[in-house]
Amino acid sequence: MNKTIIVTGGAGFIGANFVLAWVKQGLGTVVNLDKLTYAGNLENLTSLEHNPQHIFVHGDIGDQALVAKLLAEHRPCAVVNFAAESHVDRSIHGPEDFIQTNVVGTFHLLEAVRAYWSHLSTEHQQDFRFLHISTDEVYGSLGKDDAAFTENTAYAPNSPYSASKAASDHLVRAYHHTYGLPTLTTNCSNNYGPYHFPEKLIPLVIHNALVGKPLPIYGNGQQVRDWLYVEDHCAAIRRVLEAGKVGEVYNVGGWNEQANIDVVRTLCRMLDAKSPRADGQSYADQITFVQDRLGHDQRYAIDATKIAKELGWKPVETFESGIEKTVNWYLAHQDWVKNITSGEYRNWVQTHYSERGEELA
Repeated sequence: MNKTIIVTGGAGFIGANFVLAWVKQGLGTVVNLDKLTYAGNLENLTSLEHNPQHIFVHGDIGDQALVAKLLAEHRPCAVVNFAAESHVDRSIHGPEDFIQTNVVGTFHLLEAVRAYWSHLSTEHQQDFRFLHISTDEVYGSLGKDDAAFTENTAYAPNSPYSASKAASDHLVRAYHHTYGLPTLTTNCSNNYGPYHFPEKLIPLVIHNALVGKPLPIYGNGQQVRDWLYVEDHCAAIRRVLEAGKVGEVYNVGGWNEQANIDVVRTLCRMLDAKSPRADGQSYADQITFVQDRLGHDQRYAIDATKIAKELGWKPVETFESGIEKTVNWYLAHQDWVKNITSGEYRNWVQTHYSERGEELA
């Protein structure tokens, strides 16, 4: 496959990793449309700065005229939609942005793509794909002994973020069933790895540990997540784009369920070995339990059997190997961390945690 694709949200965490790998593997040209909100960071893409296979466009998926112009100009064989507001805490404090981007933005994107696709030749229509990247959070929360989420699990979103993603998933499904648009949807578990914006658990803990700040753990830390190394996720997306059945949903998980407190303790042990504290004490001493998030889901788990059986994808990384790669990357890229933890991010963390009486920023 050596063709042009449009990637939305390709300066964010997962999107940037996908774009970097796509170009590195010589799979074709990427037109990268990103609004560059707080989590979109062009520094993630500096290695592609002068690469003709990467065309960056600063813009919003909700700008239907701009999307239509890009589609007409570049004639892509696929659109891969990563663009989304994705942080649960932010959605609790300010849900409107999530509705605008994840629901209204996806609608405008779909409308522009539908208009473009409808005027393609029959051959090109058959080859075209719209791949929508979503989350396991649309399925709600699992009990300790419940079976993992499958593609047939009923939607039961519990936060404004997950509700907005559920709505976008339904729109994508509707555009396939109503208009015949050749869509694909992936619902992934918690990603981690390089270029992860440090408001999420793993990069926040690494950053706070190294600068001597508390390591904030919600509630008792027993919330369980299925952790997926971002490069494994990107490989799954490429495989779905290549061979996924039109109209289908594929759950992408890491087969790595871990309680939050266990993730943090693993990070502390690795940092103790790789970058010890000056006083010789463990980073685990910095663990601080804070008031739990409103409506905090207890457990997510993905059953990724379908994508394994139908498309032959399985994650390469175990949690242990993936988390070590992640720690090594952050230790080697402290300038990136320093740059991204200034400005708006710092102000938001300060405001958010000060409401709990914590001084974490």
